Amino acid sequence: MLSGMKVLWITAHPDPRSLTAALACEGVRALTGLGHEVRVRDLYAMKWNPVVDAADFDHDPGRRLHVGAAAKQAHREGRLCPEIRAEQDHLRWSDTVVWQFPLWWHGMPAILKGWIDRVFVNGFAYGVTDPATGATLRYGDGGLKGRRALVVTTIGGRESAFGPRGVHGALEDLLFPIQHGISFYAGMAPLAPFAVYGADRSTDSDYAEAAARLRARLASLPEEEPVPFRRQDSGDYDEELVLRPEVAPGRTGLAAHYRR
Repeated sequence: MLSGMKVLWITAHPDPRSLTAALACEGVRALTGLGHEVRVRDLYAMKWNPVVDAADFDHDPGRRLHVGAAAKQAHREGRLCPEIRAEQDHLRWSDTVVWQFPLWWHGMPAILKGWIDRVFVNGFAYGVTDPATGATLRYGDGGLKGRRALVVTTIGGRESAFGPRGVHGALEDLLFPIQHGISFYAGMAPLAPFAVYGADRSTDSDYAEAAARLRARLASLPEEEPVPFRRQDSGDYDEELVLRPEVAPGRTGLAAHYRR
């Protein structure tokens, strides 16, 4: 259980009058009213540049740019550009991260993906090694271990279409790259997502219902258990990072990586 959380709320929508923005305000008010600290990073309002380039790493533009290696060296030597270092400081401060975005093309808006591309650099969020063994820490044990992550997303489609047999695919599967491939890979413990469906047709009463659900969800956040992903170093995977034959026998695909 967490009390007195430090929440980094990262939101990505171009219109401050949007449902996304209104729910962000509701969420921040709810959390602060419960005594938690919140820092908001509104990426569109910040005019965040989502594009990785050599200047991020104080890298000579005349030399070939190997992004991972250049980022790791710049991070180690304190040469990352100031805006990246500032965002990393916010992450260090936090114990909970909220990813809030409208679901576009079955994923997050480019500005948020670009924030991750630039801020989650090698040596900071990933590429971190165990000092005792030299093994690379990932999937539950990365550089951001000790934090939890919550996706808050607004979706234009109806909920049934994102169910187990829905035409779009199950929301759990669509968000797997964010939940597992970003948050869990970097060591954060993802929580079950919070979704608002039919966002493009939302009425005042729909908004009131969604806002009430969000407030209730945030009130219970300190006690929530994370999504039960399998840690890479739990013993479930072999040296090739493949599930051992006796683990989840007969199960393949994304479902095999949940402890159920």
